[in-house]
Amino acid sequence: MDTTQQTGEPGAAERRRRELLEAADRVVLRDGPKASMNAIAAEAGITKPILYRHFGDKAGLYQALAVRHTDALLDSLRAALDAPAERRSRVESTLDTYLAAIEARPQVYRFLMHPAEDSHAAERGFDVGLHSAPLLRRLGEELAQVIGERVDLGPGGERLARIWGHGIVGMMHAAGDWWLGERPCERAELVAGLTDLLWGRLATAGNREDGPGF
Repeated sequence: MDTTQQTGEPGAAERRRRELLEAADRVVLRDGPKASMNAIAAEAGITKPILYRHFGDKAGLYQALAVRHTDALLDSLRAALDAPAERRSRVESTLDTYLAAIEARPQVYRFLMHPAEDSHAAERGFDVGLHSAPLLRRLGEELAQVIGERVDLGPGGERLARIWGHGIVGMMHAAGDWWLGERPCERAELVAGLTDLLWGRLATAGNREDGPGF
C-alpha cells in the first residue's frame, strides 16, 4: 500500500515519485516501448491505480521520464560544449555525447521516441509525435541558447542561433535514429561525418566578446 498521501512528511511525495520513476526506468530498460503500466506498477510493488494517482496515465509517465532523461542529456551536452578544447573538437564531443547516450540505453530511447512500436499504443491514443516533439523542441531551444551565448552571429544572431539549434538537433535525431536502427558504421565515423557537415560558417564565426566563447 502506498502511504505517501498519509504521512504529511515534507518531500515524501517527491521522493516517492522519484522511486516510481526509477522503477519505471528499470522496466523500460528491459521492455523498451512495450513497457506497460501493469509491469511498472508490479516493479514498484504497488497497484496500477496508485501509479495512476502519481502520473495520471501512460502519457503522464512518459512526460515525467522524458523530463528526467532530457535533463540528464542536457547536462552532458553542456559539459561537452564547455570543455576546454578547440571548437571542432567540442562539436565532435557534443555529437558523440548524444550518440553515446542513445547507444548506451537504446530501450529508453525507443520508449521516448518510438512508443508506437507498442502495437497497442495507437489504440490507447498514445501518439508518438504528440509526445516526442516537445522533447526535441526543448533540446533545440537549449542548444540555440548555448550557440547564442558563445558565437558572434552578428545582426539577427538570436534568430539564426535558433535556426541552427533546431536544425542541429533535427540532424542529430534523424541521423542517430537511422544509425541506431541499422548500425551502418562505427559511432566515430558518424560523428566525423556529421561534424564535417556542420563545419561551414560555424568554423569561421567569431566568439562573442561578452560571452564564454565556443
